[in-house]
Amino acid sequence: MSRRRFRLPLLLQAPAEPIRTRPLRLDARTTPARFTLRVIFGARRFTVPSALLSVVHQLGEALVPVLMGLSIERAVSTGDLRQLLLWLTLLAADFAMLSFSWRYGSRIGELGMLAVQHRLRSTITEHLLRATPGAAPAVPPGVALSLATSDVNRLSYAVMIGIYPVGQFAAVLFGGAILLSLSWPLGLAMLLGAPLLLWVTDRAGGSLRRRSGAEQESAATAAGQAADLMAGYRVIRGIGAEAEASVRYRRASRTALASTLHARRAEGTFTGAMDLVTGLFLTAIAVAAALVALAGQLGLGELITVIGLTQFLIAPLQNVAKTAGTLWASGTASAERLLTLLRADAPAGAESPASLDPLESPPTGIRSAGLLEGIDAGEIVAVAADGVTAEALLAALRREQPGALIVPHAAHLFAGTVLDNVALPLVPAHRVRAALLAAGCDELAEVLPHGYDTPVGENGTALSGGQRQRVALARALAQDAPVLVLHDPTTAVDAVTEAAIAGRLRGIRGQLRTLLITRSPALLAIADRVHTPGDEARTLAEAIR
Repeated sequence: MSRRRFRLPLLLQAPAEPIRTRPLRLDARTTPARFTLRVIFGARRFTVPSALLSVVHQLGEALVPVLMGLSIERAVSTGDLRQLLLWLTLLAADFAMLSFSWRYGSRIGELGMLAVQHRLRSTITEHLLRATPGAAPAVPPGVALSLATSDVNRLSYAVMIGIYPVGQFAAVLFGGAILLSLSWPLGLAMLLGAPLLLWVTDRAGGSLRRRSGAEQESAATAAGQAADLMAGYRVIRGIGAEAEASVRYRRASRTALASTLHARRAEGTFTGAMDLVTGLFLTAIAVAAALVALAGQLGLGELITVIGLTQFLIAPLQNVAKTAGTLWASGTASAERLLTLLRADAPAGAESPASLDPLESPPTGIRSAGLLEGIDAGEIVAVAADGVTAEALLAALRREQPGALIVPHAAHLFAGTVLDNVALPLVPAHRVRAALLAAGCDELAEVLPHGYDTPVGENGTALSGGQRQRVALARALAQDAPVLVLHDPTTAVDAVTEAAIAGRLRGIRGQLRTLLITRSPALLAIADRVHTPGDEARTLAEAIR
């Protein structure tokens, strides 16, 4: 009998549903800097508590040398045991406070950053998938992928600017206030030097911003060229241009590598310069504190506090300069690239208007009302249409007949084998075999290297156009759909194969209803009825009657 293990409750787990964040408003006056600021404050209900906990953590860190100095001055130097226990208790409480505030503050901040990242990526993806009729793609598909991944990641990381640097700057101000109470020249130097250091950081980050933008641009160009090469690989292989294609991609890849190395050098130079400046600044304060102590103006405990506090402040000052500067530079560079995409009229990689969204008003006046209802069980009805008329009819069917299985002319295949694409879940094995035979895929079992277990490649690129079309048709026939709409299912196959498919179609469909939208003589010949929409604007139901 197994014993149940006791588990503590898990706090701050990510919710099952996406977190709602503030919408990212864009207008003509939105600059990359403004866009980055809107991203930073895009999930304030997470980032504000996280920033407050970051402040508590940094103040707890800053209190450690203060408590150490007081304990030495009031307990160790006096030999008072009660004072020693009191200050050790306060020190333990301080460590507990800074530990828990860091743990939960970082998790809340990470959750807020991921929420903003999801909202931003959804916005970019929605724009990329929203087709604009008649417009050219705004960016190539590979560039669109780089924008939706790498640039979105870099911009969303800017959320951290509103969390950790806030706590670090609060620690600097707190340390300056403590130093001001002990020695006003030291405190004044800290309080005036910190803002000056931030200004220097912003000015020095200009080169890093430019090189970060160039890095993202060249990486996106290489990704776009790789996507183009893969999409046209069969054509490139057919004309024997593999060597030239490799040379061009290698050139783009080396350009991206060079840009990345330049950006990393700029980042390394920026980080090293900030470390040097902050190190010299804090060393000067420590030396000044030692001189003040030698002059008798600071006690032993106060000197320990000043030295410990100065040593602690090295990390916050350097991190404020590096974290905020680096994230701001890369974030604004990516924001500029994303703004260019979001302001473009046409998204990348869009499908034809009819294949993505139904047309609000088909140009031919065709409607699907009554069409599918007019097909009897076991009947095959054909509509002799192509071009704009066929696209308009398909758009109307998608809008008005959501229950029909509509197979477009350019159907997509899934990654996997031929059998994986046809033998979908809940499809019986005998139905799969019958569909493969009816679609003329029996030949593929002989010509492909591994028969039906041959991988089709990404979107079927390992197959020829006719082979892809037959696999897509077999997948549709295997579904045993009550209503099946096929648009030009055999345009990429030879005449003999097309005739064989046409002869087997009625057998595989049985008593189910089938609508063909095609001008293929072989398919029109097997239809029970063939209809041709008129030139005037009228419904297809009227044309059938």
